[in-house]
Amino acid sequence: MLETCNLIGPVYPAATVVLVRDGGVGIEVLLVQRNKAVQHMGGMWVFPGGKVDEVDYPSDRDEYHAAVNAAIRETREEAGLNVTAEQLVYLSHWTTPEGAKKRFATWFFLAILDDEQEVQVDGGEISLHRWAAPRAALAESADSVHPLRLMPPTFVSLTDIADCQSCAQARQRIGGRDAIVYEPRMVSVEDGICFLYAGDAGHQDLNPDTKGARHRLYMVNDQLEYIRQL
Repeated sequence: MLETCNLIGPVYPAATVVLVRDGGVGIEVLLVQRNKAVQHMGGMWVFPGGKVDEVDYPSDRDEYHAAVNAAIRETREEAGLNVTAEQLVYLSHWTTPEGAKKRFATWFFLAILDDEQEVQVDGGEISLHRWAAPRAALAESADSVHPLRLMPPTFVSLTDIADCQSCAQARQRIGGRDAIVYEPRMVSVEDGICFLYAGDAGHQDLNPDTKGARHRLYMVNDQLEYIRQL
């Protein structure tokens, strides 16, 4: 199926690729900026990716392999880069929480860009690109004057690899564990929203004050804070 229906609306399958390379001072990740004129996430800095199309589905309709195909296609279309299925390491799976205007079920993959390919954004949906150290991107997102605008899945994914010293270390970490599944549940807090993830003590009862483990992200006054204490 191209979409999964729920009581609120469709949840569209999608795929995203976290492209990394070894830079002069450590690991760098490719971020692309969505055109500010685009209705959905206009102006946000994201990883290359997009919806799974009908053409991405193999004959057996396997959803994972369709996501792999979509990841390869979207990376080529949005960034002009060629990656293969063998390069992709399953990082995480994100489902947009209920209440959002548009919802996606997105496979996130890590891929190491170890050749001399040059990024070429499409100039339409994607307007700019940059390579950045994850730590630097996270710090810039907290800038109160000119913040790097990130969505929660992008912020969390950057945090996941921010302490890696090399692409090999990032690949070893991600490939050595099961992909993390994020099905956020939103709850309002003062001046913002708390996204509760599986493993958080408050995830089941939608209560951020429930005592116990913490796995959540706060979006307060346009600032993001990710907490994982399991």
